[in-house]
Amino acid sequence: MLRSLLLLSSLAVTPLLAQQTAVDYFETGVTKSRTGDFTGALQAFSMAITMNPDNAASYYNRGLAKANLKDHRGAILDYDRAVELNPKDALAYLNRGVSKSKQDDHRSALLDFGRAIELSPEDPQAYYNRGASRSKLEQHRGALQDFNRSLELDPNNQAVLYARGLTKQKLEEYSGSLADFTKLIELSPKKSQPYAARGASRLELSDYSGAITDLNKAIEITPDDAESFLNRGFAKGKLEDYKGANSDYDRAIALNATNYKGYYGRGFCRSKLGDQKGAVQDFNQAIEMNNANTESKVFFNGKISRATLGNLLNVVQERNKLNELSTERSEAYFSRGISKNKQGDSKAAIADLNKAIELNPTYAEAYFSRGIIKSAQNDQKGAILDCNSAIKLNPRYAEAFYVRGIIRHGLGDDNGGCLDLSKSGELGYTPAYKVISDYCN
Repeated sequence: MLRSLLLLSSLAVTPLLAQQTAVDYFETGVTKSRTGDFTGALQAFSMAITMNPDNAASYYNRGLAKANLKDHRGAILDYDRAVELNPKDALAYLNRGVSKSKQDDHRSALLDFGRAIELSPEDPQAYYNRGASRSKLEQHRGALQDFNRSLELDPNNQAVLYARGLTKQKLEEYSGSLADFTKLIELSPKKSQPYAARGASRLELSDYSGAITDLNKAIEITPDDAESFLNRGFAKGKLEDYKGANSDYDRAIALNATNYKGYYGRGFCRSKLGDQKGAVQDFNQAIEMNNANTESKVFFNGKISRATLGNLLNVVQERNKLNELSTERSEAYFSRGISKNKQGDSKAAIADLNKAIELNPTYAEAYFSRGIIKSAQNDQKGAILDCNSAIKLNPRYAEAFYVRGIIRHGLGDDNGGCLDLSKSGELGYTPAYKVISDYCN
């Protein structure tokens, strides 16, 4: 599998800001980024943008901060603005392409990497990134050309050497791949991947003894590599060491019981060793799996947990408990509704929140809290409508964007949900980035 090691480029450090306070925020953002405080950096760049909305570097660097928080949808929006303000910034195109590729939008990423190469033709990273996206699109010949150019500019780049070796395998140029993996081993002899990859190429070249030697080393370094056990079992089987092969297939299945190849290989060995009953069981298992790829992305199921609900309600209460009681007493209905919900009487809670909204139609927190309760009752569409109202009344209501984002994602609107979560994080609600990391990439 091609391991994509798309690297974010250097921070732009020359602000073109007119106001000193904006410069201060910009420099704070750069400092926080360099120390790994990307949440703090994001907030600093947001302040710089508020004070000077026409500075491309602020959008670019905020995009980098979002990307480091795995908020690639939000990053793309910032890179869009950076490119609009400065169409000659190769780094903005490069990193926008990175974020697009992280969202599996490889065709669009190719355009950005191509533009970055036009603007900065000596940047090896741009060629590598374009090659990685071409590989994802199974444009292996074009990918090989990009990796070749990247290595001309940076001959010892290990990520590119590994990617080129894998690409040669996909093009069935196994002899050529050996050189790339051998150089990788020379550069980094304690990494298992080059040994495993070279062993796989040797298998294809029918060099079974050489493959076993490489796979022994890969397994020594990484003892839980199921694929290396599979390949070593295959090589041993080819050399008629069925007992040794059977042990490797046992281990491969223990590490990954979802790969049909392990059952097929073990069944073959069991048959050769006289265990026909066990062989038939394994062959049955291999056939039933039907070569299916059992890997799947886990998506949020759309129903917010009670723990999340409780935490969000506590935030809302904390924000409102010091409010003065108005003459129409909407705050009293609101607070009573929150208390009734905590006691488990959601029906009475909804009634109180309805009354609070009737008395004060601009009560954003009441809409938001009612939306959370509706979501807990699995009325997700009603919850979204209430979050919409809260956001319309308070466009900076970070928690409302957060809840609406989770619900939209759970209802199948992945892009809309993740954009809401991105906005929530941008507005300062940092728990959004944990959800983005888990469900938006």
